Amino acid sequence: MSTHSELVETLRWKKFPVLDDGLVALVDVMGDDRAIVQAARVSYGEGTRTVSDDRTLLRYLMRHGHTSPFEMAEVKLFVRVPMDCWRQWIRHRTASVNEYSTRYSVAIDAAQRTPPDQWRLQSAQNRQGSEGFLPKELGEELSAAELELQNHARSVYQRRLDLGVAREQARKDLPLSTYTEAYWKIDLHNLLHFLELRLAPQSQWEIRRYAQTIGYEIIRPLFPLVWEAFEDYRLLAMPLSRLEQGVIERLAQAGKVPAAEEDFLVAQDPAWKELARCRERDECREKLRRLGLLRP
Repeated sequence: MSTHSELVETLRWKKFPVLDDGLVALVDVMGDDRAIVQAARVSYGEGTRTVSDDRTLLRYLMRHGHTSPFEMAEVKLFVRVPMDCWRQWIRHRTASVNEYSTRYSVAIDAAQRTPPDQWRLQSAQNRQGSEGFLPKELGEELSAAELELQNHARSVYQRRLDLGVAREQARKDLPLSTYTEAYWKIDLHNLLHFLELRLAPQSQWEIRRYAQTIGYEIIRPLFPLVWEAFEDYRLLAMPLSRLEQGVIERLAQAGKVPAAEEDFLVAQDPAWKELARCRERDECREKLRRLGLLRP
């Protein structure tokens, strides 16, 4: 069985591919599962115990939202990511970032391209999401136009550079599909928050692919006990609001479990009843279906 330090050396600078030309690589890590429980135990002056004790404590910390011990571990990653995806990524303002600069250097000559069968349709229910795909025949047309656009933009950019235009100005018409690179250092608490949001099904597919790679290829092996607790209490957990609990209570009291759709509508929260469209009601309905409390 390899030690944590051996595992780190195995993972360090291993390039995990993402999308068509992106990647994630571990640069460095400070701490492991034990560092977190040691930080927690300083509160009552006890040292390291057994692995089973560590697991119990880690699960307690995760379950009850005691976040500061998880800040004792840090991870530094190198990422290569399209600029439009990076825009969403950089909104997580709890990391230290140093990004490739197109003011000082020529922009990376790579842009994310979309396969003909991967052009997604706008979701009818979620204004910021997608569902389903365009027919491949139409996708082939869009992919060809995408390639033409990217090549033209790169040609215009290169012509400006050849004429001596300053890099900071020459770059302004590069497409958001252009790849950028960055070092991203973040403590484990904030990294788990990033992963919880970006691994969610409603997150954009491209950034979800990066989150999957970071989470499952790097964080899970480095922090196995933390990852187990993270999956159990956050990633795969299902929070129930006061309103949703009220729906379940009314259905149970009426003996309508599992419930039909008409039973659910009767038991819904009064605040939802006058709304033709209600995302909160839709989310509640989906949770009850997952729990087997509402018939398909």
